[in-house]
Amino acid sequence: MDVLEAILRRRSIRRFKERNIKKEEVAEILKAARWTPSAGNRQPWEIIVVRDRDLIEELAEISLEQDWMKSASLIFVVCLNEELAEGSYGKRGVEVYGMQATGALIENMLLRITEMGLGACWVGSFDEDRVEDLIKTHEEKVRPVAMIPVGYPKKTPGPPPRREINAFSHVDEYKGKNLRNWRGLVKCVKKAKLETKRFMNSLREDSENNSNNQE
Repeated sequence: MDVLEAILRRRSIRRFKERNIKKEEVAEILKAARWTPSAGNRQPWEIIVVRDRDLIEELAEISLEQDWMKSASLIFVVCLNEELAEGSYGKRGVEVYGMQATGALIENMLLRITEMGLGACWVGSFDEDRVEDLIKTHEEKVRPVAMIPVGYPKKTPGPPPRREINAFSHVDEYKGKNLRNWRGLVKCVKKAKLETKRFMNSLREDSENNSNNQE
C-alpha cells in the first residue's frame, strides 16, 4: 500500500472487533510517530498507551460519553510537552509549532494504522482536566491534545464527501487567480479527480461485499 492509497483508505472507525492488538503492532505505530517532523526537531510529544480496561472505560466516559471507545483494544493519548515545544520559540512554540507537530504525529499514526489493516478514530472532545488526572500529567507541562482509540475494524464506512480541489486551492494569494485559469494544473486536477473517483468506487464495492458476507 503506497502513501496515497493509505490516505484514501483511512476512515474514522468507531466499531471494533473483540480482538487485541499485539505489542509488535503497537511498536510499529509508535515507530511511525517517532519520525514525525517538528519545528527545530524539538519532538514535543508524549504518548500514553492505555490498555487497562478500566482506564479505557473512564476515558470514554469523560469524552462526552462516547461509549463506542470502550470497544477499542487500546487508546493512544497524544500529549503536547509544552516545555519541549517552547524551547527558544516561546509562546508561539507552544501555541503553533507544538500543535502542528502533534497534528502531524497523529496523521502519521493514522496512516500506519490504516496500512496495517487496523482502524482508529481521532478524538478531540474530552474533559482535559480529568484526562490529566487519569494519566498523571496534571503536575507536568504535558497537555493531552487528542485520543486515538485503535482496534480491528468491525465495520468500515464509505468515503465521506470532500470539497473540490479548486474550492480550497488558491494561486499566489487568497481568492486570487482561480485554478480554472491555470492551464497546466487543470488537466492534472481533472485526471486526479477521475482516478480518485474510480478508487473510491472500488472501495464502496469492497465495503458492500464485506457487509453482504457478514450478513
